[in-house]
Amino acid sequence: MKILIVLTSHEDLANTGNKTCFSIEEFASPFYVLKDAGADIILASPRGGQPPIDPQIAVPGACGEATRRFQEDTITQELLANTKKLTEVSADDFDAVFYPCGHGPLWDLANNKESIHLIKTFLATEKPVAAVCHAPAALLNVYDENGDSVVKDKNVTGFSNTEEEAVHLTHVVPFSIQNELKNNEAVYSKKENWESNVMVDGLLFTGQNPASSAELARQLLSYLKNKIPNKVDELV
Repeated sequence: MKILIVLTSHEDLANTGNKTCFSIEEFASPFYVLKDAGADIILASPRGGQPPIDPQIAVPGACGEATRRFQEDTITQELLANTKKLTEVSADDFDAVFYPCGHGPLWDLANNKESIHLIKTFLATEKPVAAVCHAPAALLNVYDENGDSVVKDKNVTGFSNTEEEAVHLTHVVPFSIQNELKNNEAVYSKKENWESNVMVDGLLFTGQNPASSAELARQLLSYLKNKIPNKVDELV
C-alpha cells in the first residue's frame, strides 16, 4: 500500500507577521497511523524540500504523543525535510492521497495546478482522496468531466466557521472552508468545536479539525483494507 501525503509550502499568515506553518502533531498523528499499518509513504509539497513547521513545537505543553515520537524519529524527520515537488509525483504510483492540516492550503493548494491535477487523477482512477481541517481547500477548484465541483452533493466537512472564530482568524484567512464547501454545493456538516468528525462519501474522505486527523487516517485505511486487502497489514 503506497500513500502520498501532500503538505503546504505556504508560510506567511497574510500580512500579520505570523506563520501559517503546519503543526507537527497534525502531520505526525495521521502519518504514524498510516505508517504503523504498513503503508509506504511518500511526502510531497508544492515547492519540495522542508515545509514550514509551526514554532509551537518548541513550546512546553504544546506537543502530543505523535509529536514526541516524531522528535525521536530521525528517519521521518529526514523524510519531511526532503519532500518531493508536486511536479515529481504521479497519482499512478499511489493507492491514495492524504492532505494534512494547516492554514497554508488556503493560499497555495487551493489553486495549485499540480495538486488539482493529482486529485482529478486519483478520483478518475477510483482512488480515495483524504483531506482534514483546512486541507479540503485543495478540493475547491477540482471539477469532474461534466464541469461540476467534485464536492457537489457530497457529504463533507472541514474547519468550521466557529472554530475559525475561536482562533481569531476569521478576518485573516482568504476564505472560509465551511462557506466555500457550501458554495460548491457540498453537503457540509460539523460537530462542536475541536470534536473529532469524519465524513466519507464515495472516494472523498474529510475531517473537520486537527482532532479528526488520526480517525480520518483510520477510516482511509479501513477503505483500503477492503479495496486492496493483500496490500494492507492488520490495523493496530
